[in-house]
Amino acid sequence: MKLREIAHSRTGDKGNISNISLIAYDSADYQKIKAAVTAEKVRSWFGDIVHGDVVRYELPNIGALNFVMYNALGGGVTRSLALDMHGKSLSSALMDMEI
Repeated sequence: MKLREIAHSRTGDKGNISNISLIAYDSADYQKIKAAVTAEKVRSWFGDIVHGDVVRYELPNIGALNFVMYNALGGGVTRSLALDMHGKSLSSALMDMEI
């Protein structure tokens, strides 16, 4: 299944760092998402875009994972010539991940 079937996301970006929260629609799916979506898998998924570390933070009380992706926005949103390097575009791409 695709992540979008069991989760939604919120995003933010600051400078050259993108932040994507992955939130389960149903708390029963949190463990499934936690097991399937690792920092390494997210880093690999964005291999051509994210050039730094990906750090995963777990928020079990709200059924969410937060991924902080360093060196991910082509130098920063206001410096990049790419139109699709904002966090919102990256979160949409993450929702296409098969788990």
